Amino acid sequence: RVPWLLLAATALFAAGPWLKPVPKPGHEAAVGSLAGSLAQFLTAIYGGFFGAGMGVMMLATLGLTQAGDYHRLNALKNMLAMVIAAVAIVVFVSGGVVAWPQAIIMIPGGALGGYAGVWIAKRVPQNAVRGFVVAVGLFLAFYYFAKG
Repeated sequence: RVPWLLLAATALFAAGPWLKPVPKPGHEAAVGSLAGSLAQFLTAIYGGFFGAGMGVMMLATLGLTQAGDYHRLNALKNMLAMVIAAVAIVVFVSGGVVAWPQAIIMIPGGALGGYAGVWIAKRVPQNAVRGFVVAVGLFLAFYYFAKG
């Protein structure tokens, strides 16, 4: 199921410019529509358990339910991903299933990678970032198809 979900999310993200809502002139795009909230909730459940390709899925659903440019959607995705990660951390820590030595090593790497990713994404043209996200989504989908 995971590769099919990734392939569908990648296709939706790639088609996003033609499918996303157009903001009304002079109005900031609203966050929190019922459709957008439901789509993000389902993506969050998937991401909390598996995580593979969650960013692509979140960008696809945000692109379909939110107006705005890629940088705005990416910032919203990052904020929502932090909330999803925090909930998953609480669940896994309370369940006693965290490998702490490995986690202590991964935490600073994840933080540095997050900052570096935002720094790079703000300086790269949106079309290049969109192409990169589509390429990563396709790679992950085909990887999980091959992994079987």
